[in-house]
Amino acid sequence: MRIYGRRPVLEALQAGTVSEIWLARGVQGGLYREVASSGVPIRWVSRIELDTLFGTTKHQGVLAEVTERPPTASPLERAAAAGEWPLLLLLDGITDPHNLGAILRSAEALGAHGVITEEHRSAPLSPAAVKAAAGATAHLSLLRVKNLPSYIRTLQQQGVWVYGAAGEADLPVSQLDFCRPVAIAIGSEGQGLRRLVRERCDALAAIPLRGQVRSLNASVAAALMVYSCQEQRRSQ
Repeated sequence: MRIYGRRPVLEALQAGTVSEIWLARGVQGGLYREVASSGVPIRWVSRIELDTLFGTTKHQGVLAEVTERPPTASPLERAAAAGEWPLLLLLDGITDPHNLGAILRSAEALGAHGVITEEHRSAPLSPAAVKAAAGATAHLSLLRVKNLPSYIRTLQQQGVWVYGAAGEADLPVSQLDFCRPVAIAIGSEGQGLRRLVRERCDALAAIPLRGQVRSLNASVAAALMVYSCQEQRRSQ
């Protein structure tokens, strides 16, 4: 797979998954020094050639060929190794790659142990999603499952409580008990959580809104839910 953007490429270099790099002529500074010191082959091209390779001008002068990420520990294994209660994000119908990338970025930055998507109802981990994730994909446990409702049942059998974000719910997020193994389900902006996913959740909760706009972007909702969880855990 090819990825682009300075932060994603530098994170992939640190992870050791880059096999070749394309740099726009004239690129200097920290990016060039890191790339040169990595020993990865560099191909110098014009910015127009990079534009053509990806059909975008947002590559920031660098593009990389990366190998498949080696298998990582499952989110539950990562939580156990850190001595923490598991905190997972379950994404139901997030099809926009920029939304997916933004959620991955927030999840990693706020300390979630993993993000789970469904194979046929989610944006793939495309170059656009990797770019929006700003390097988070190199550090986060990512799983794609065939059936999200079935996976929720599996989590519950392992002692994980599943909370769904739903704007119409009567229960505010502040009243959820996050001091235990938790997975948070986030639905699409247009339709929210599917009925089967909602029915499998142990509780549905809303983020209280005060303005005239009655909904949040999915990536913002995910970040607020994860932040609420971490704040409650820190206060215990």
